[in-house]
Amino acid sequence: MDSTEKLLQEITDANGPSGYEDSAREVMARYLKGYAEISHDRLGSVIGRKKGKSDSPRVMVAGHLDEIGFMVSEITPEGFIKFLTLGGWWPHVVLGQRVRILTSKGPVIGVVGSQPPHILKDDDRKKVMSIDDMFIDVGTMEKYDVTKKLGVRVGDSIVPESSFTIMNHKKMYLAKAFDNRVSCAIAVDVLKNFKSGNHPNTLYSVGTVQEEVGSRGATTVANIVKPDVAIIVDVGIARDVPPEDYKRPERLGNGPSLLVYEGSMIPNKRLRELIMETAEAKKIPYHLTSMPRGGSDGGPVHKSGEGVPSVYMGPPTRYIHSHNSIIYREDYDNTVKLITEVIKKLDKKTVDALYKY
Repeated sequence: MDSTEKLLQEITDANGPSGYEDSAREVMARYLKGYAEISHDRLGSVIGRKKGKSDSPRVMVAGHLDEIGFMVSEITPEGFIKFLTLGGWWPHVVLGQRVRILTSKGPVIGVVGSQPPHILKDDDRKKVMSIDDMFIDVGTMEKYDVTKKLGVRVGDSIVPESSFTIMNHKKMYLAKAFDNRVSCAIAVDVLKNFKSGNHPNTLYSVGTVQEEVGSRGATTVANIVKPDVAIIVDVGIARDVPPEDYKRPERLGNGPSLLVYEGSMIPNKRLRELIMETAEAKKIPYHLTSMPRGGSDGGPVHKSGEGVPSVYMGPPTRYIHSHNSIIYREDYDNTVKLITEVIKKLDKKTVDALYKY
C-alpha cells in the first residue's frame, strides 16, 4: 500500500457523518501537519494555509469532510432503532445493509431490517419502502435494554459499515465516504506539492463540515479565508455502468470531471477555460459534464464577499450516496496534477482577469 492508498484508507474508514466529523477532521489535520498552518472554524472545518511568494491572491481548494449517514431518532420498547437521515439517501440502497452506531461505549453493529419477500403482499413488493418505516436491528430480544447494555441513545450518529478495499483491479478502490473524503485527500496532496513555497499566491487546503445538509461549513470557511478564487473539489458522477453507454465521457479513467453547471452554482467561465487550457497543454485528461440537481460547497462560496470565481471538479465516482463507491487511481492522480498546475498560474494578474469585466 503506497502513501496515497494509506491516506485514502485512513480518511474514508474514519467515521464522520454531517455534524459528527471529528474523526475525519483529525485525519486530515494530521496529514496537513508540517506542510501548512492549521486552523479551524467554529463549526469544525479544518483549514490548512500555505503561504507562497505572495499573501494574495488567496486560492482555496476545498473538499467536504462529512459523509452521508443517519442518526438515532427513537428506540422502540423492543430495542429496535428508528433513525433519520443525515444527507441524501435513496431508500433502495439502505435496506439490508450493515451499519455502525457510534455510542459513548463504542461502535455497535446493526443491520437495517427488512421483511423477506415471502411474507409481503404483492402490492408491497412493488413499492420502495420509506426510510421512516425502516429500523435497525442490533441483535435485540425481549427485555434486552440496548441503552443499558450497549449505550445506544437518541442522537447517536450512524455510519455505513464498509472499509476501504483495493479491488482485484489494483487501481480500483472501493470504500464508503469517497463523497467526499477523496477530495479532502486531493486537497492534502495538492498542498504537499507546494512544500517549497514557490507558488505565486497563498494556498488554503480546506475540509469543510456539513456539506451534505446544506454546505454549512463552506459558508463559515468562506468568511474566514475570504478567497479570491476557489476550486471546489467534489466527486463527479460516473455513468459507465448499465444501462448507460460505456463510452460516455463521465467514466472511470477519463480524468477529472469539470462541471459547466451544477445545481447551486454556474461555475466561472474564465476559470474553467484556464483549467481546460492547462489540461490540454500538460496532456492531462479531463471531461466536461453537468449536474442539474443537487449542489455543492460552491454554492455559498461563490456568493461570499463580493463574489468568488469558483469551479467544481473532481474524480468520477461510481455509486455515490450509498454504502460503497468506486474510484480509479489514475483519475485521482490526474485531479491532483491538474489542480497543482492551475495553482501555479494563479498570480494576481491572472486572478484579477477572472472577474474584471
